[in-house]
Amino acid sequence: MKLSVLTRLSLRTVALLYLLALLVLPLVIILWRSFENGIGQFVDWISTPAAISAFNISMVIVLIVVPLNVIFGIVTAIALVRGNFPGRTLVQGVVDLPFAVSPVVVGVSLIMLWGASGWFGGVESLGFRVIFGLPGMVIATVFVTLPYVVREVEPVLHEIGDDQEQAATTLGASRWQTFWRITLPAIRWGLTYGIVLTVARALGEFGAVIMVATGLPGGGQTLTLLVNARYMNDRNIFGAYCAATLLMGMALVTLLLMTVLERKRGTAK
Repeated sequence: MKLSVLTRLSLRTVALLYLLALLVLPLVIILWRSFENGIGQFVDWISTPAAISAFNISMVIVLIVVPLNVIFGIVTAIALVRGNFPGRTLVQGVVDLPFAVSPVVVGVSLIMLWGASGWFGGVESLGFRVIFGLPGMVIATVFVTLPYVVREVEPVLHEIGDDQEQAATTLGASRWQTFWRITLPAIRWGLTYGIVLTVARALGEFGAVIMVATGLPGGGQTLTLLVNARYMNDRNIFGAYCAATLLMGMALVTLLLMTVLERKRGTAK
């Protein structure tokens, strides 16, 4: 019994030290460096034209990526769970591909496809610029966030089965009515959780986006690229910490939403 108590205390101590070293201390350092010159200086550095532009671009990317992934995620999850078609295993693999492929590789692949000398590089002659423009940043973010809605909705569909959907169809409901009144309410918590995960991943993406963005202030930077530019290029350590704190605050809000939704989903079950 004494050994068991000692073991539990040791494991808890190791876990707390691990969290302290890898999570708490870095957060404390970032906050301290961000506010060491006062809140006024912090506000000044997160309200510069470059910071406002980076924030706006990050939000625009999220607002585009989330609806696309919601539509793709719901359709794909329903097809994988309810359907039995040739190539189903291949689709499963494609959905999980972003988990296995480095984001940098994704960026390089997009350059090979959409760059000036790429397969679809001719679109630039039509005035539509993908690489080193917002479309490229959106495509890169869509790819890395592809699995989240699918993988959160899919197990819910397995759990609820299709009895109610079949009953609605038997009673004369159309496919759209069945989806809107039966399927969507049943998957709402899984869908919402997948959306939150997508937002978190989109806000924090760096590797794929940096390959297809100009990285220039005023239109070619997301918040993650702004942090990198200030820290690595400009040697503006204080400005980098301020931008990182802004990004961290957005991430903490997302984490809070994830926690609340997880509890509600557990209660709903």
